[in-house]
Amino acid sequence: MGKLNNVENPNNINRSDTLSLEFVSENALSIPAFKMMDANGDLYEGAAKSTLDKATALRIYETMRFVRVLDERMLAAQRQGRISFYMQCLGEEAAVTASAAALEDKDMIFAQYREQAALAYRGFSLENFMNQNFSNSKDLGKGRQMPIHYGSKELNYMTISSPLGTQIPQATGYAYGQKLDGNGACSICYFGEGAASEGDFHAGLNMAAVHKAPVLFFARNNGYAISTPASEQFKGDGIACRGVGYGMKAIRVDGVDTLAVYEAVKMAREYAVTHNEPVLIESIAYRLAAHSSSDDPSGYRSKDEEENFRQNCPIARFKSYLLKQGWLDEAEDEKAKEAIRQQVLEALKVSEKVDMPALEEIVTDVYEQVPLHLQEQYEQLKQHILKYPDAYPATAARIKTTPAEVK
Repeated sequence: MGKLNNVENPNNINRSDTLSLEFVSENALSIPAFKMMDANGDLYEGAAKSTLDKATALRIYETMRFVRVLDERMLAAQRQGRISFYMQCLGEEAAVTASAAALEDKDMIFAQYREQAALAYRGFSLENFMNQNFSNSKDLGKGRQMPIHYGSKELNYMTISSPLGTQIPQATGYAYGQKLDGNGACSICYFGEGAASEGDFHAGLNMAAVHKAPVLFFARNNGYAISTPASEQFKGDGIACRGVGYGMKAIRVDGVDTLAVYEAVKMAREYAVTHNEPVLIESIAYRLAAHSSSDDPSGYRSKDEEENFRQNCPIARFKSYLLKQGWLDEAEDEKAKEAIRQQVLEALKVSEKVDMPALEEIVTDVYEQVPLHLQEQYEQLKQHILKYPDAYPATAARIKTTPAEVK
């Protein structure tokens, strides 16, 4: 019991005393944002040279370039009524892509819903992106999720859940299992600064710190939780300082700076797997897009504000860096962008024509043999759809008039 109960310090505090009665200032802890590269793609004077090699740098850029085009096209598809919902990564491509690049393939990714760039970097195909957004029969999730709720067992990308912050304690538990396995892997958990106001945030971080789980908590502080500005969400110095309160290492990084994000996450990962401890990383980047296709940001922020941050585009900044390194040809880059646009458009046209999942699959995946009560509910659902075919035109057209037994 000696290790569990410290007789000399049962409160587990820093035992330094004072005879002066005074408050500890709310600004006593001020965490700087790590940066390496300016808006022109040049290293700041005194900044260390990046460890990012040419092949990885180009892969990061190509992923960011792809996701920018994908986001533009899919938002347009939503506006045309071709898909129901979409969320863009606009303005945060560097934060998401470079952080994913600093991981190893065996590391698990717990995403929120703006991390499609991390999945694209891992190798998720354009067809898989499209099939998920159209919820068709080729979707890995069999059409049971909203668009942009991706998941891939093959690529160690945990399927996204809509409820805010639920992935945070889940990542802690998974990372604890990785520690027990002893294979040198860790988990990364993405979430916005708004999710850091959820109870799951505090539970997940405290659990990770106490039980020493190798998990990287990546907080995307993009300025807004839907329409609520950060100034109305919390009074403290962002999110990174909370890590210190929970007894874990913390980093704040310029989320528009691809080099800085890569180095910060690389160092954090090495520490997490070496010491089996969590690290909290706060990325500072502006959400250039609306919260989602259901949001109108003009109701809570000005066009001037958006344009001010639009000048600090993460992709343009990294492109300038690559050009100055001689790693990128601008003419070839423009050709590649146009090719991606055509590929995305063609994939969209193909996926939207793929049949929807069979209706019976709604009850056939949990049990080896579908129980009687689910069979009955399934038949009731079929009869309801056939009774109101105008409300379910696509599904009603595919249902046979004679009930089929579900096996």
